[in-house]
Amino acid sequence: MPRSPTSSEDEMAQSFSDYSQESSSESSKEEAIYETIKTERPVSHMTDVQSNSLTIRVIIPDLQQTKCMRFNPNATVWVAKQRLLCTLSQNLKDVLNYGLFQPASDGSNSELLDEEHLIGEHPQLACEGVPSLEFRYKTRLYNQPGVDEKLIARLHTKANLRRFIDYIRHHQLEKLSKMLDRGLDPNYHDMDTGETPLTFAAQLENMVDFIKALRNGGAHLDFRAKDGMTALHKAACSKNQATLKTLLELGASPNYKDSRGLTALYHTAMVGGDTDCCELLLNENASICCQDENGWHEIHQACRHGHVQHLEHFLFFGADMTAQNASGNTALHICALYNQVCD
Repeated sequence: MPRSPTSSEDEMAQSFSDYSQESSSESSKEEAIYETIKTERPVSHMTDVQSNSLTIRVIIPDLQQTKCMRFNPNATVWVAKQRLLCTLSQNLKDVLNYGLFQPASDGSNSELLDEEHLIGEHPQLACEGVPSLEFRYKTRLYNQPGVDEKLIARLHTKANLRRFIDYIRHHQLEKLSKMLDRGLDPNYHDMDTGETPLTFAAQLENMVDFIKALRNGGAHLDFRAKDGMTALHKAACSKNQATLKTLLELGASPNYKDSRGLTALYHTAMVGGDTDCCELLLNENASICCQDENGWHEIHQACRHGHVQHLEHFLFFGADMTAQNASGNTALHICALYNQVCD
């Protein structure tokens, strides 16, 4: 039997509150198990491959720690990061914007591993012995030689960072590009709004060229604003299809998670409106299995808010109409509880 409307509303209210940035989603917790092992233990790389695990030494410079862990190569970098966080005994500030970093080696440039790529997709990690990664805060990567770090540091004053956001607000692309060319790192939070330059631009109209300039200037597509959302989430919530399409074309994953473990597609089920953003994400193979901390799927949200066209798209792309939330309610129960006619 479905729960009462009052109980369901309480459940919804709880669903949007008291979520810590350092917690991981329930779906992440159910994925592949990782095991921390002693660094000095001898490791056979071939044995790890045969047992479907990959041993990686993870260096955490900000904590002056090193861990040696076994990861499932078929799991995403996001899942690996959540497992790593569970082993830490100290807190890291703005931990969602930390990432696994591959230092430059053998002629290859350094890179921050994209969170929705699989661990096993990175060939440098499939080497003999135990490969190493760093767990570090996401900043712009300067792969060109001769970078003057002191000059770049002097560029990052409060006044310049505020001015940079103003260039986006007032559509001053040339001035923004000049600051990026000088070496400004666009991975930061605006002191007034908590937005990053990329998440701020993603919510405005006619920002395609700005999005491209920020990306080319070192902005990480999975860098999150203070509220835990990526630029992809912001574009979807703003129903900004042109920006959403641009971000996907630049390499953003449709399955980036926010601080609650929710995808951009999940948010389209709540904001409703035109289904263009929803269709675009689905056509880019966005997963339709996301759940919030109370077990609400995309279809629950679509039924809760009466977004019939979104529900139709979810079902066409394979959503499970019988899926239950934590209270045992299916999407049909939610329709009844909220007097929504989704036929």
